[in-house]
This record gives sequence, C-alpha cells and structure tokens, in this order.
Amino acid sequence: MKIGVMAESFRKPFRESIEIAARLGAQGIQKYATGGEIYWTKDQKKEALDIMNSNGLVFSALCGDFGHGFGNPDTDADIIEKSKRVVDLALELGTNVVTTHIGVVPVEENEKKELMRKSCRELALYADSVGAAFAVETGPEKATILCDFLDSLGAGGVRVNFDPANLVMLVADRPETAVKTLGKYIVHTHAKDGVKKGDGYEELPLGQGDVNFDLYLPALKETGFDGFLTVEREAGDTPEDDIKLAVDFLKEKIAKYNL
Repeated sequence: MKIGVMAESFRKPFRESIEIAARLGAQGIQKYATGGEIYWTKDQKKEALDIMNSNGLVFSALCGDFGHGFGNPDTDADIIEKSKRVVDLALELGTNVVTTHIGVVPVEENEKKELMRKSCRELALYADSVGAAFAVETGPEKATILCDFLDSLGAGGVRVNFDPANLVMLVADRPETAVKTLGKYIVHTHAKDGVKKGDGYEELPLGQGDVNFDLYLPALKETGFDGFLTVEREAGDTPEDDIKLAVDFLKEKIAKYNL
C-alpha cells in the first residue's frame, strides 16, 4: 500500500503543501476539485502536474463533493454534471478516482432513496464509460446499508472511499468488519482516526482514537486492496505535525504487516 495526503489538510497553498508532503515521505496527493478546478485552463493543469512531478508525487484521487449529496430533484442534475467534469479533470491529472459524498442512504425504500439511486446510476455508467470510479465516502450509514445500495445500482462505476474514522465517529461501525463487507468496492481510503462522544464525535491524530489499525489494516489487505492510505486531518491546531505523525504511523504499520 502507498501513503497519500489530502493537500488541503496542510492549510497552505498547493505548491507548499506538495513540497511538505514529499518531504514527509508521502507518495500521493488527494486534492479538492470543487473550487473552480473543473474550469482550469490547459496551462493551469500543466502547472499542477509540473508541481506534482517535480516533487515525485502522483494524484491518488480528486475530491468532488458538491452540495450535500443526492436525492434533491432541484440540485441533482447540476451536481451530476459537475461530478462528471471532475472525472474528466482527474483523468487529465493522472488518476481515475473521484471521491464524493452522496448523502445518507435511507434504510427503507422511499422516494429519496430512488432519486439517489437514479443519480448514482448515471454517475456509475459515466465512470464505467471512461474507466474511472466515483468513490463514495463511508460514514453516514453502516457498511451493510451502503453495500446493499451499491449492489442495487447495476453498474460498477460508483465504488467506495473507505474512511474508518467516519464509521467509528458517526455510526459506531467497526472498520475491521466493515472493510470486509465493502471490500469489493474499495478503490481509495482515508487514514483518519477519532472517537464517538455521546451525540457527537472528535477527530484525533492517527493512533489516538478508536480505529484499531492493527485489526483494520490487515483486514483491508485481505480484500486485495493495494492502493492509497490517504491522510486526512480536518481538526487540530498543528496539522503538519499531525500529518507527519500519521505518515510515520502508517510507515510502521505497512512494514509490520507487509502491506
């Protein structure tokens, strides 16, 4: 497995973030593509790739979160079109993975779930047609519910960005079990940790939360996954220190379990 970092987690300009990530020993970068990147010119795309290449890094994925997911007939069509453009951009930047949130999948069949299914199926068919994947981030629902929903799409282009901390923090699901449920769909992962606290949660540096990486990572390996463990740090006052800790933590686990 390889180590990636979410560029925005550094909270610094793109070039500086890439340079720091390379210095820390990362191999890949995930970047948000929701701030106008789908309208980048040819020169802007070339500049981004030059920065990456000069630091020996590749894009592990792009992030294409628009709005709050699907299930709203007033906004779904616009989000679908923008999401497709993120896929086009991703392919130009050398990755075929776009991560996203689709909203909370309802347990029961209802109108919203069918709208979500219709939108995700359209995205899945588009991704299939160009050899890419929309990777739904885990967390808003338990793994079994998400897996059943993906099974119902009838197309393979919508897959999974596995975030173990979201499962722990939001729905009290165990990553080492959930990863087996969703294994056939996983194309990208986030390396994040945290704890559930009453009705809320707290994100913590890697190794300090309730994600049992000694169980989770070997279970992830058993699914056949050999892609990126991409560090995402959305909280805390010292992101660079926390990311360094995370990269070192992952290096140790990769060596320990021959990942």
